[in-house]
Amino acid sequence: MAPDPWLSMYDSTYLIAQEIAEKIQERNRCQRNGESTTKLNAVIRSLLPSLKEKTDHLKELLFRSVSTRQITQHEGDRRQNLLDDLLTRHGRLQASFRNDDTEPEVIRSSLMTGRVKHGTTNPWLVEEPEETRGLGFADIQQQQQRIIEEQDAGLDALSSILSRQKQMGQEIGNELEEQNGSLWKRGGRIDQSC
Repeated sequence: MAPDPWLSMYDSTYLIAQEIAEKIQERNRCQRNGESTTKLNAVIRSLLPSLKEKTDHLKELLFRSVSTRQITQHEGDRRQNLLDDLLTRHGRLQASFRNDDTEPEVIRSSLMTGRVKHGTTNPWLVEEPEETRGLGFADIQQQQQRIIEEQDAGLDALSSILSRQKQMGQEIGNELEEQNGSLWKRGGRIDQSC
């Protein structure tokens, strides 16, 4: 059976989005290290329109498939969810690229005036979340450590649940094999007596 063209195109488009995200992370790392980001910015600028174009094409193909009933409504909804996720990801990637691709003069002027320019925000004017308001650095660090410990405990509990389910599945499989063996033996006796 040949792969579905829409799903193949979705996979390739998703890979482009993933590549853009990796390039943005690499560009940010280079910025922090004081390295040149010109080449990475150029690559990201060329990939973003390609991602938009492929996403728009996926949207058209999906609309055509649903309207001509080439796929079921359930499959259409599933694909629409995939497409919505891709569109959201594209928007975030664009915002991330624009926010980090600002020139130092723009950042300096926004710090001095408190105004937002070209999609950048003044980090000094961002309102502090309620959970950390009034806490010192050490307190915030302890709070983060507690959250990490809670997450670790949750993952340990999930791991033990999955381990138990795996063991139960193996026991059910073994029981089914025994039952099948018994049925074959009984079936063989019946055939011999005939």
